[in-house]
Amino acid sequence: MIRQVANAGMGRSDVLKFWFGESDEVTPAFIRDAAAASLQQGETFYAHNLGLPELREAIAGYATDLRCPGAAPITAERIAVTSGGVNALMLAVQALVDAGDDVVAVTPVWPNLTAQPAIMGARVQCVSLKPVAGEWKLDMTELLAAITPKTRLLIVNAPNNPTGWTLARAEQEAILAHCRQTGTWILADEVYERLYYEPTPNGCAPSFLDIAAPEDRLVVVHSFSKSFLMTGWRLGWLVMPAAMTPHMGKLVEFNTSCAPVFVQRAGLVAIERTADITPRVVAHLKTCRDTLVPLLQAVPGVQLAPAKGGMYAFFRLQDPATPGRFGDSLETAKRLVVEAGLGLAPGNAFMVNPGPEAQGWLRWCFASQDVARLGQGVERLRRWL
Repeated sequence: MIRQVANAGMGRSDVLKFWFGESDEVTPAFIRDAAAASLQQGETFYAHNLGLPELREAIAGYATDLRCPGAAPITAERIAVTSGGVNALMLAVQALVDAGDDVVAVTPVWPNLTAQPAIMGARVQCVSLKPVAGEWKLDMTELLAAITPKTRLLIVNAPNNPTGWTLARAEQEAILAHCRQTGTWILADEVYERLYYEPTPNGCAPSFLDIAAPEDRLVVVHSFSKSFLMTGWRLGWLVMPAAMTPHMGKLVEFNTSCAPVFVQRAGLVAIERTADITPRVVAHLKTCRDTLVPLLQAVPGVQLAPAKGGMYAFFRLQDPATPGRFGDSLETAKRLVVEAGLGLAPGNAFMVNPGPEAQGWLRWCFASQDVARLGQGVERLRRWL
């Protein structure tokens, strides 16, 4: 659905584009230079299925440094380098899910996370977040009741795309304990871990890796895309139990063989110089969020729960005089492109079988170098309404 909206705006230079989940800032020069140097040195051949050993070691060290005191260190034998976070998610689902399996997913969520188990023939049951008193909430009683010994896999994305909702530590502990009892695997999409705006000792959102044992049935997905400004490079990684890693290497072989070496060299420099990239990115994104949210909240008819993490404002258009006016968010998003020159993602894209509570939602990616563009976009929305 997001692509449908983008296609409606193709070729139009007057559209303010906030539909895709990426910053409009180019990858830092020192990362690009590392890739160029690798190519100049002739590193154009296959690599190990699981990634360059030095990159796996660097990722393990980086992941360990982000963990809370007392957390189990992450070792390289638990790391697989992948061709993007999307590839990492699909590999995990292929490894864990068979046709007919029961899968539970917390929604709204980026559509790939529910489509991937469906592609594998699984039955996907959704437990929905709900906006309560200006904040997104997860009904833990509902979620734990949905996870039974028949549930093969739980999929959780936190910080969440599109809502910015984030799991609290107590919620993670309850989920992990329950899944240990039911034998359910947890697939945690934590690609927005560093894009977190609440104060924490380690500067990132709570992670399942902070509380899990190395042998727990837990697979965590990460990506270089968001925190390192590398969306187009297609580089990510998986953290998993060490016993699972050799089998994941086989799946990598059957999917992509390996991530390109020159891309991995770029990723290695990004990890080594994360202090030069991520803190600045997070500070700027917080400024973007704090600029956009009050402006949207001031627009009559807009319902918005501010994001704690991620790079999105997920908001609802409501017209008390005409209920259901903005019900089809895909149609609304297409109209905004054509009639207002404003490109947003339709909320229906993040729902599975959306009901009445899903109507009227839109996602706005606020990762804009030019903060003034956010205000221009809100003014276009206001005039259109």
